[in-house]
Amino acid sequence: MQSPSPAGILVLVVVLAAATAFGWWRRRHDGRLRAVRKRPSDADAPHRATLTALGVRPGERTLVQFSAPVCAPCRAARRVLADVAAHLDGVTVLEVGVDAHLDAARELDVWRTPTVLVVDGAGRIVRRAAGVPDRDELIAALTAGAAR
Repeated sequence: MQSPSPAGILVLVVVLAAATAFGWWRRRHDGRLRAVRKRPSDADAPHRATLTALGVRPGERTLVQFSAPVCAPCRAARRVLADVAAHLDGVTVLEVGVDAHLDAARELDVWRTPTVLVVDGAGRIVRRAAGVPDRDELIAALTAGAAR
């Protein structure tokens, strides 16, 4: 039997380190709510039209979840959003299937499921999360006036 070469061991160590770093980064960022860049009010018009077509009603704070039929984390996100809506008055949850609304997903920059958009009463997307969002972080964002 041949002993492993030093170059082979080095490649293995580098691959394991890169995989560990990616896993750590992904775990820290998965499901985190992040603020959406503020835009001039006229730049929001196409998004508002798309959100309205998906069922977002003016004057309501809405949590929009983009899901796919084969997405296991989407079920967990659905439970979190339902729990948040049950605890807060005036919050609506809307689940959108990416398979049926692919154009809307592309326009709203949705590249993975679940993606959750926090829409304020004026129809602007103010926060978004890719992955299962944290319940307490969602409640804080909705009650702190970030999504009014």
